[in-house]
Amino acid sequence: MKFSLVLLFTSLFCTAHSQTKLPYQNEKLSIDLRVKDLLGRMTVEEKAGQLNQLNGGAFTGPALKDEAQKSKMKLVQEGKVGSLLNVIGTKETRAIQEYAMKSRLKIPLLFGLDVIHGYKTIFPIPLAEACSWNLDQIETNSSVAAKEAASAGIHWTFAPMCDISNDPRWGRVMEGAGEDPYLASVISAKRVKGFQGNLKGNENVMACVKHFAAYGAVEGGREYNTVDVSRFMLWNKYLPSYKAAVEAGAATVMNAFNVVEGVPASGNKYLVNDVLKKKWGFKGFLVSDWSSFNEMINHGYAKDSKDAALKAMQAGSMMDMESSASYKYLPELIKEGKLTLAQLDEAVGKILYYKFKLGLFEDPFYFCNARKEIQNLFTDEHRNIARQAAVQSIVMLKNNESILPVKNDAKIALIGHYAESKEDMFDFWVAQGKTDEAVSILEGFEQRFNGNVTYAKGYMPDNTTTETLINEAIQNCYNADIIFVNIGISGKMAGEDRALAQPEISQGQIELLKTLRKLGKPIVALVSSGRPLVLTEADKYVDAILQIWILGTEAGNAVADVVSGDQSPTGKTVMSFPYAVGQIPVYYNHFNTNRPAPSDPGGDWYSRYRDIPNDPLYPFGYGLTYTQFGYSDLRLSKSTMTKSDTLTVKVTLSNQSERPGEEIVQLYIRDHVASLIRPVKELKAFQRVKMAPADVQDVTFKISAKDLSFYDVNGNLVLEPGKFSIFVGGNSRDVTEAVFELK
Repeated sequence: MKFSLVLLFTSLFCTAHSQTKLPYQNEKLSIDLRVKDLLGRMTVEEKAGQLNQLNGGAFTGPALKDEAQKSKMKLVQEGKVGSLLNVIGTKETRAIQEYAMKSRLKIPLLFGLDVIHGYKTIFPIPLAEACSWNLDQIETNSSVAAKEAASAGIHWTFAPMCDISNDPRWGRVMEGAGEDPYLASVISAKRVKGFQGNLKGNENVMACVKHFAAYGAVEGGREYNTVDVSRFMLWNKYLPSYKAAVEAGAATVMNAFNVVEGVPASGNKYLVNDVLKKKWGFKGFLVSDWSSFNEMINHGYAKDSKDAALKAMQAGSMMDMESSASYKYLPELIKEGKLTLAQLDEAVGKILYYKFKLGLFEDPFYFCNARKEIQNLFTDEHRNIARQAAVQSIVMLKNNESILPVKNDAKIALIGHYAESKEDMFDFWVAQGKTDEAVSILEGFEQRFNGNVTYAKGYMPDNTTTETLINEAIQNCYNADIIFVNIGISGKMAGEDRALAQPEISQGQIELLKTLRKLGKPIVALVSSGRPLVLTEADKYVDAILQIWILGTEAGNAVADVVSGDQSPTGKTVMSFPYAVGQIPVYYNHFNTNRPAPSDPGGDWYSRYRDIPNDPLYPFGYGLTYTQFGYSDLRLSKSTMTKSDTLTVKVTLSNQSERPGEEIVQLYIRDHVASLIRPVKELKAFQRVKMAPADVQDVTFKISAKDLSFYDVNGNLVLEPGKFSIFVGGNSRDVTEAVFELK
């Protein structure tokens, strides 16, 4: 009897004790207190494990028959993994999270995935999306992508890419917002807000600012190549867009692959500690790019994985993607006294903070809702948003004699392999998007133009052509009123490790255009690409050019919407289109040389090419629409201003046509004399203005001292008195100018 009472008492005590929450499990406490308590209960090995991110690969249930996956699940169960990437779907994420719940402290995993421009519903590539200059649309696009990804069990996306680049040879320009620091900054902030919301609820994901820093400046536009930039350029050109994303509340930042000032970014104390943490006050955590800790060995900066882990941690870097260096060597480095527990706790604490913030300690399966996964993916609402985003991403570069839009009863000849091929519609980063679910250009045209469309291939998948293909194209065009030719390069050639030395229209496609030109019919080029291409030769043989980029799921419908006139093209370029490959890099916000090219081409001894113009074929901020706009009467509220003043800028905008339209009005400045030279133009503001036919209205901007400032080499804002110009217009080239003095 006494023995039974003892057993009963012990059972009741253990039950009560098991129901008592430990401090880190108590959601009523602040996250900081919970993190502190949990850190105090963790071993050094468990802490190192939180910094270990592994590639989950393709699980099926999960695929534990695969020995490699079994070994990863063993590490998860031992608390030696903090995050997995490339594990997709609620079934997979739930199954693997269950292994984390078998660990001693039951610390949940983070699941990350490259959700770059959509999860299941695919939006235009970020470079195209930026051409909309529509910040609300951009935020909505990211919000939809986050909702779909979160519904599939994902907590974290490796986006936005905030790298500034002037080089269309670099395949990853498709992931960014172009060449301008100001525009990229406001877009990056909106992308962060769209992905993250307030990180409450399970329909948002953590954003990741990448690639920190200056990865877009790789030499020759070659992926993974060297970067060599001055601090002057770093602060004024390359860092502002990362800073804006951090200030928008981005939870995470990714180390770049490249070196800066001779030191790999993952081990660069100046970038990580001095700039990101101290100067900007970043409170989130850093993650390496794929194996970038270990790749410091290839750079010649670390002698082995242990040394790489040490140098990354000393710089302030944190989570180690795929190197496996941190969890293997950090305990040893702590024991040897080369790293302190405080350094380790700082890194681990930031990761734990976001696991708490996402609600994963209350419910590790919070993002694993199979019902929501079915309800929230690829909905009609999301496709309609993607269609509108695609429409706004299209840039009309040329429209001679207003041949666009076409009439409803026009007989259309559509030519081009890409117009039909769904395999070439998508780029490298499409998460769970399926090409067979996308609308091709041919399908969009056939649906919109009710049987008035005929099609011919015109060229091969490798962009070469044959006499047979050209003859078929000619036959297809005989009865047409207008010819559309879809040229460019495959979406497969956009993204990481897709650098091209010659981003041009192929000779096969040029030969096709030349031949079709002889028919005497109007020709429209639909240019598919993930980067600006050299269009100089193609431009000679066509009457109109629509740059249609890589538009995603609703590509065909969006292009049909624009060419039919159901919607007007309103996009503007965010990268300059080079006149020739040898001109690259070419960009609008360049510096004057000591011998700038004069407007009069005569004479010698100035900075120029002898065989091509200095200027791009199409400049930054350029794009036509079906409405003609006029700019006049640029005026300033005062001719002098002080540092505490605000300058009011007004310009009269007129719709000079009988069609309603929307114009993106752009304001640029120039600081004529400064202690550090300034660009010939810098974008500082823009507005989207809708106008009725024959409407006339004033567009107003406010300019403050901050707009006139620049950074010194230490990252401090500098404001200097002197002469400034204000430029306002529809692109960076065609502007009106006014001058004022800052006292």
